Amino acid sequence: MGRVGVDIYPEQIGVPLDEVTSFGKFLGGSATNVAVAAARLGRRSAVITRTGEDPFGRFVHRALEGFGVDDRFVSSVPDLPTPVTFCEIFPPDDFPLYFYRRPTAPDLQIRADELDLDSVRDAEVFWVTVTGLSEEPSREATLAALEARGGRGVTVLDLDYRPMFWASADEARAQVARALPYVTVAVGNREECEVAVGESDPEAAAKALRDAGVRLAVVKQGPAGVLGVDAHEHVTVPPVPVDVVNGLGAGDAFGGALCHGLLARWDLRRTLSFANAAGAYVAGQLACADAMPDTTQVVAMLGGDA
Repeated sequence: MGRVGVDIYPEQIGVPLDEVTSFGKFLGGSATNVAVAAARLGRRSAVITRTGEDPFGRFVHRALEGFGVDDRFVSSVPDLPTPVTFCEIFPPDDFPLYFYRRPTAPDLQIRADELDLDSVRDAEVFWVTVTGLSEEPSREATLAALEARGGRGVTVLDLDYRPMFWASADEARAQVARALPYVTVAVGNREECEVAVGESDPEAAAKALRDAGVRLAVVKQGPAGVLGVDAHEHVTVPPVPVDVVNGLGAGDAFGGALCHGLLARWDLRRTLSFANAAGAYVAGQLACADAMPDTTQVVAMLGGDA
């Protein structure tokens, strides 16, 4: 449940946006990319979101269908355009994003009274994002969906803090605090953890998330790998080396693969290693949704060892 849009990515790498001459068009949006990533790994997935009533909105539906993601919960907002996002690509670690989502975006107009709460409750994994808490009515709808879960299955909060969507980090932290009691898994990098719980040290952040009631805390540490802590395991897995082309979709690939591992009931080390490899694969590609790997491609990134 969360963001959707159309990514407009330059076909010239290492060129400032004002000098780019051609672009590719791709399905985008963090929660949507996670649903695509899970579908590519053989899972049944759907996304709760909203688009504009425009050609890009039609593209979103067509793309979701092509990726095998159920679009029955994707509705339109007649008076708002489907968001587009541009980026600049300066590998290996500079990918400025330009969101065209103002004054608001359709996916922030998800309303609590329009949710299919039976489907929300029935999902084995339910994934929401911090961005969904940034504005009403999406905030109320996100919290209503979390409350409706009632501890069922796996409920994931992606700590995807985007400062341009918030008045301040303090406001974001206050809203995250409202969501964490309903969450079983929290996933974020060190900066996102600092916004969420006031801790950027991975061990301290994991402890703070666990103390808030989260069963599994996943802290991405960049070159230091990924830390995962739950009641039974405390593991750090190293990153998978890759020549980075575009790092923007790596976190969403990680998310979809994390869902896959949790559904398979793998141990934590295997789950995080698989998710790391999925993220690395997408970091080596230009697109996000279009680049999500299947199981064979992830296993190849791991050297043939699943």
